[in-house]
Amino acid sequence: MKVFMIGGTGLLGCEAARIFIEKGHQVKSVALPPLPEGAPIPEEMEIIFGDINKKSDDEILSMLEGCDSFVFAAGVDERVEFPAPVYDYYYKYNIAPLERILPLCKKAGLKNAVVLGSYFSYLSKKKPEMGLLERNPYFKSRIEQEKVCESFCDDTFSATVLELPYIFGTQKGRRPVWVVLIEQIAGMDKLPFTLYPKGGTAMLTVRQVGQVIVGAAEQTGKGFQAIPIGMYNMNWKKFLSIVYDARGMGKDRKIIGVPPWMMRMGMSGIIKDYEERGIESGMDPLQLPDIMDINLFIPPKYAKSLGATEDDIEAAIFDSIKLSEEAYKGTAELLDMKGE
Repeated sequence: MKVFMIGGTGLLGCEAARIFIEKGHQVKSVALPPLPEGAPIPEEMEIIFGDINKKSDDEILSMLEGCDSFVFAAGVDERVEFPAPVYDYYYKYNIAPLERILPLCKKAGLKNAVVLGSYFSYLSKKKPEMGLLERNPYFKSRIEQEKVCESFCDDTFSATVLELPYIFGTQKGRRPVWVVLIEQIAGMDKLPFTLYPKGGTAMLTVRQVGQVIVGAAEQTGKGFQAIPIGMYNMNWKKFLSIVYDARGMGKDRKIIGVPPWMMRMGMSGIIKDYEERGIESGMDPLQLPDIMDINLFIPPKYAKSLGATEDDIEAAIFDSIKLSEEAYKGTAELLDMKGE
């Protein structure tokens, strides 16, 4: 099988490319330079440098020639900040590229597509009574992304959206997304405890994401699928014990779980900061406490059905946070994640 990928040099795309190649598949990727120094990018992967959004349809069709599967391992998540209206940026990075490229994939004769989505889509469908789509532009954009993928499916073309939760692992030379967590909790470092929500989250490692991408691409004729992905479920208290250990503060930091109403009282400062900086959050700061109070867990059976195998999640969290701490302190020169 020959795979065309957008984002093949990124954290997740690179790992998927490695596994594709190990299994005997060919991979071609378009990516923006520069590459992170020292990143384990497979030498066998054909890389076309440039902005896919600036390529003509004919140029893209030429890239797709001879390919069987398309993987969209690009886009942005809710941790990337944008000015209002934030939905426009989610559309630009997560939806518009698919509206353009999926019909070209079909024209070029590709059989399927794999798109990296978000488990907030899973939550939105599971708990419609929360009104998440109305209050959270990021959630709405991910649901719309799934609808776009479904709209191009027929007897000749299928698409799988992987609804991914929190992911841990590092790529040498690239700044982890978890720096934002360090920024959020560092203000409590001088206190003898940390206040945090009582809920928890599904999670998995970078290697496991690569495995499910490959597993989904190897399927054909499945129509449209939106699959919630997770291998481990962990409450915030246990997660933070690993975070503080990775930050060099030990595992015994006292974590006090707070109810949503109490967390909401502390959101006014964040809202004011957004307003002063002209930022619109992709998640409603006043609903975020309710979301984080949920045990947003996913059974591992879905990921395992796509080929995910066991991995050391605690080591992956530790490594991610350790590098994030170095980035936060400015002791490591790292490339930022890109949306394009």
